[in-house]
Amino acid sequence: MAELRKARGLTQAELGEQIGVNQTAIGSYKIARRRIPLSQVAPLADALGVSVAELVDFRPSSNGKPGPTPKLQRQIEQVSKLPRGKQKFVSDMLETVLKTAAAS
Repeated sequence: MAELRKARGLTQAELGEQIGVNQTAIGSYKIARRRIPLSQVAPLADALGVSVAELVDFRPSSNGKPGPTPKLQRQIEQVSKLPRGKQKFVSDMLETVLKTAAAS
């Protein structure tokens, strides 16, 4: 959402004005502290110049039906953008959790 907003040259406050919410709400949506209300999805997509499907990042699922990108996949994409040291930390932590789960 932030990339789309910046590409349109909008601040969080300006985007908020366009869809009828304040800057704090836009910031909360960006970091997933708050979910975007369904009533705001279409106006938000319009303000960002994308379709609703593009906004919510629909992709084909393995069964051929459209669906949202799985949360884990999005997190992996985010981790891949971290510096190598932080990537290693996350990888080591996952290995520890998986080993613990396999042992129980």
